[in-house]
Amino acid sequence: MHNIQARFNQYQHAIEQSNIVSKTDINGIITFVNDEFCKISGYSKDELIGKNHNIVRHPDVKKESFKILWDTILSKKVYKAVAKNITKDGKTVYLNTTIFPILKPNGEIEEFIALRYDTTMLIEANERLIKQESELKKLNENLEALVHEKTAELKKLNENLKDIVKIEIEKNEEKTKMLLVQSRLASMGEMIANIAHQWRQPLNELSISLYKMKKDKSSLEESYQHCKSLIKNMSNTIEDFRNFFSSNNMPEHFSILNAVKNSVHMLQGTFERHGIKIFIKLEDDSEIYGYKSQLTQVIINLLNNAKDAYLEREIEQKHIFVKIFKQDDCAVVMVCDAAGGIDDSIKDKIFEPYFTTKHSSQGTGIGLYMSKLIIDRLDGNIDVKNENNGACFKIKIPIKGEVGE
Repeated sequence: MHNIQARFNQYQHAIEQSNIVSKTDINGIITFVNDEFCKISGYSKDELIGKNHNIVRHPDVKKESFKILWDTILSKKVYKAVAKNITKDGKTVYLNTTIFPILKPNGEIEEFIALRYDTTMLIEANERLIKQESELKKLNENLEALVHEKTAELKKLNENLKDIVKIEIEKNEEKTKMLLVQSRLASMGEMIANIAHQWRQPLNELSISLYKMKKDKSSLEESYQHCKSLIKNMSNTIEDFRNFFSSNNMPEHFSILNAVKNSVHMLQGTFERHGIKIFIKLEDDSEIYGYKSQLTQVIINLLNNAKDAYLEREIEQKHIFVKIFKQDDCAVVMVCDAAGGIDDSIKDKIFEPYFTTKHSSQGTGIGLYMSKLIIDRLDGNIDVKNENNGACFKIKIPIKGEVGE
């Protein structure tokens, strides 16, 4: 008997050391607490013994929970739950609780023993995890809403950007057309002077032929045919200039040599007046697709620049060399002079709009810019280098392919 009591005392000691233990009577009045109970609750044994067990009940716990507890233990069953308690200093603790009814020999309930262990850290960690999951869920929802909102904004911005780009492209195309017209108009005065120069000789001949027709009736048919030929040539001259200034031309396949000859023809009077000679060297003529009048304008710009360089620097021998050949499936035109070349400090700027080294009365600064624009639209390129004491412009245009307006 003594051994049994000793062993029981050991079990009791082990339970009390490893658990939070309390005993209450059938009415819930505390009759016993161990040291661990006092430690976790913050109360002394004297403050707890004789008090109702609800002294440590947390105010957040619903009454329904306590009804379930009492219904269970009064029916002589074991109750298990995680209890939310409050300490003397107001701190919340969570205790995994098991309550056993202790029965008398006659089967009636004598008292209740409760064993607990602290799960506060685990519960708080779980609550933090739940809170974080809730926050993450809310953050994700907000993020999805933000992404949706920003996607809508980007879509709208992209649509607006497309409209802006379209408008700017239309403005740029209109500006290009205006520059092209401006560039042509800048040459109109000189062109009119060339027409007058080219008409002067045939008009004189026409006057002489008419005089002969009046004096000598026998040569009427011969004089008539001569006059007719002169008038046709004069008409062709007008047609050449009219085609150059027209903005309604359609793209076509045309000969590079023909475009060069047209350019030289339209500048013939001015160049003869200034003693400038043009030499055309043809190695291989090619046809390209595009606007003949625009390429003619490019050649005229280059020839005029060479002329202005000769006159500005007062060089006596004025020669311009035009070379036409084929290279890498491209038609190539080189326009070279011997007027001293282009200063290295400005060579990279000459194709910029409104850049000019001439006086404002002599140039607009759009000639080379427009020339580059026209060649770009032909999918070609134009560049310049100094060689043989002069500037040499090289135009390279693919032979195959078409170009838009």
